[in-house]
Amino acid sequence: MKDDFVLNAACKGFPLAAEPCAVSQLGARNWNLLDDALAYPVAVLRRPALMHNLAWMQDFVQRKGVALAPHGKTTLSPELFRMQLQAGAWGLTFANVHQLRVGLAAGVQRAIIANQLVTDADLDGLDLLLRQNPEARVWFLVDSLAQLAVLADWGQRRGNTRRWDVLLELGIAGYRTGCRTHEQALLLAQAMAASSVVRLGGLECYEGGLGRCDSAHDIEAVSALVRSVQALVQQIDAQNLWGGDAVLLSAGGSAVFDLVIPMLKTQVKSRPVQGVLRSGCYVTHDHWNYARYLKLVEAREGLSESLQPALEIWTQVQSVPEPGLAILTAGRRDLSFDQCMPMPVRWAPKAQRAGAIQATPESWKVKALSDQHAHMVFDAEGVWPQVGDRVALGISHPCTTFDKWRWMAIIEDDGRISGAISTHF
Repeated sequence: MKDDFVLNAACKGFPLAAEPCAVSQLGARNWNLLDDALAYPVAVLRRPALMHNLAWMQDFVQRKGVALAPHGKTTLSPELFRMQLQAGAWGLTFANVHQLRVGLAAGVQRAIIANQLVTDADLDGLDLLLRQNPEARVWFLVDSLAQLAVLADWGQRRGNTRRWDVLLELGIAGYRTGCRTHEQALLLAQAMAASSVVRLGGLECYEGGLGRCDSAHDIEAVSALVRSVQALVQQIDAQNLWGGDAVLLSAGGSAVFDLVIPMLKTQVKSRPVQGVLRSGCYVTHDHWNYARYLKLVEAREGLSESLQPALEIWTQVQSVPEPGLAILTAGRRDLSFDQCMPMPVRWAPKAQRAGAIQATPESWKVKALSDQHAHMVFDAEGVWPQVGDRVALGISHPCTTFDKWRWMAIIEDDGRISGAISTHF
């Protein structure tokens, strides 16, 4: 992976007639989004909101006395990884070995693969990355005796004596991976302690599937999981099954992350504990799904402000074929729609620049998406969008927007393009 990604005509949103340039050099071109300098649609990150979010989350974890290892799958952007580390992140989290490679190349020193590794290709790859980066520390998840046997078999067939750093995952019935009972988990921990192929570094869980965006429900459900993990931690500690000098406890999606803090601060008698929160979407936040959850976090924490949406997809009105309907130049190939339809949030009339960006009228709504088009309805008795107008769409669930772009422009609030980031999905 090149350290400074080159933008050129092969990158969606970059103008075909422009000379290629490195991501780090884009700001020097003095382009402005409102000059129509880029080809629509174009994904942008609003720099003031981005910087606010980086500082806000770091302040949150510092006040809570835990560490932050943001989930890198959200952006898979080396530039954003470096911003997160510079802001104070303890490390980063990844979903697989490919993502870890991107993180290590960006300078990550501590990483959690919040997933089980079971294939030769992944184990071979992780072994290679650890040999290439001997200063790095990487933990991955184990949730079964069957997986532990796979790891032992790999080592025997490869003649490799590496001892993997792992976390035991406690799961939730009916959800994703993880041990379903304490008995199963304790048996696995005992097998790990007796194994020559792993070191049990701590416990991991994921609470995100329990959230219903209802504080009463979410507090009860997540607190039950927290108590379950805490009890298991004490059982493992009582039997002295840990394989390291400290215990790593990790949890935290992007919706109800405040509720897992008690788990991350669980104390044991035998050694120090490092709690690690893994929230990833905070860096850009969103305009609906996580925004509604964050309102509840604000209420529970007594906060006057929290995260700000930084990610927008800027489109252009290409047709107003009938009263009450405008067609925009972005569709399913450009932005997320798994949580809800994109939302018109800001617009700038055609050919206007200075002071042109304003909030969209309330009646403007995206009712449907095609592959390359957004179908936006509006009140025909109100403000009509015109062909050539620029419309910024807010999104929900940034993870499934980032993976549709090889790069994103960084803009100031007046539309000035001050930088860019690359992605490596």
